[in-house]
Amino acid sequence: MKKLFIPLILLALVMTATTIAKRNNQGQMALSTGRATAGHMDQLYVEVSALGNLDYFYDHKLGMKLAGEALGVRTEYVGPAEYDMPAMITAFEQAMAMKGIKGVVVVGFEDALVPIVNKAIARGIPVVTVDADLPTSKRVAFVGTGNYKAGFEGGSKLAELIGGKGKVALMTKVGQSNLEERISGYKDALAKYPGISLVQIVDTQSDAVIAAQVATAVLRKNPDLAGIGCVEAAGGMGAATAVKESKLAGKVKIVSMDRGNEVLEQIGRGVISATVAQRTALMPFYATQILYNLANKDIPITDDNAAAGVSTAPAVIDTGVIIVDKSNYRYFLRK
Repeated sequence: MKKLFIPLILLALVMTATTIAKRNNQGQMALSTGRATAGHMDQLYVEVSALGNLDYFYDHKLGMKLAGEALGVRTEYVGPAEYDMPAMITAFEQAMAMKGIKGVVVVGFEDALVPIVNKAIARGIPVVTVDADLPTSKRVAFVGTGNYKAGFEGGSKLAELIGGKGKVALMTKVGQSNLEERISGYKDALAKYPGISLVQIVDTQSDAVIAAQVATAVLRKNPDLAGIGCVEAAGGMGAATAVKESKLAGKVKIVSMDRGNEVLEQIGRGVISATVAQRTALMPFYATQILYNLANKDIPITDDNAAAGVSTAPAVIDTGVIIVDKSNYRYFLRK
């Protein structure tokens, strides 16, 4: 009986040790894969934007949703459906009053948003800009496309499509800082080709109907136009309408911006040659991650970050762009 009793004790000890080891391994696995062991559903992170009716902002909404799921927090997307800055500022004010608010993600369309961003910071609510920056504000970080590089990539693609020579026009919404940076990138890319002449830069007002009208006027003024570069999606669709109505589809090369289905369908039909697609959903996702880290993690860059005036947030994250053309457009279509 004693001989049997001792092995049973040893077996129990081995089983206990094995169970403890498994638990330790599972805990280490959870840490290494970044899985949250407990959520923070009392915390709220809000994106404030405008133009919410555009397909483009579907990806912003998706990025916020995925961030909430990954971090175990509540997320919301608010703001007007149209380009309405007073309404957007009102939505921002309302977001600051929401229960459990820990940070705001905002698209920095215009400097008119700087005072409300600074007001949030003064109240202890950190703000991360996405897509378009507000560098004169007190925002803690910017996450978005390197707009100059996006324009440079678009300009390089347009130059390639027209064989490095000919007249080109650019389409933008005047007065928007991120679009001005893209125009600057386009200009520098095109300037590398002595045979290319930039004949006009036109204002689309981010409206596809207006964009079609101004593109038509450019084509009438320059019947030998070789290409059109667009730094926002409305320009691409407007240019597509204009070249089709002018019976110049496929002859005048168009480089659009972003990945709306209507743009992608025109690529499939050969009307638009290419588009510069942003990794849009990454912007609010990483912005929310930054805000979450500020609220829940204390990274000891110094002995006392607050006293030293040191932020633990990265200043800028460039999410990059992708050139989409007939070879890969199908993969970007939204079902």
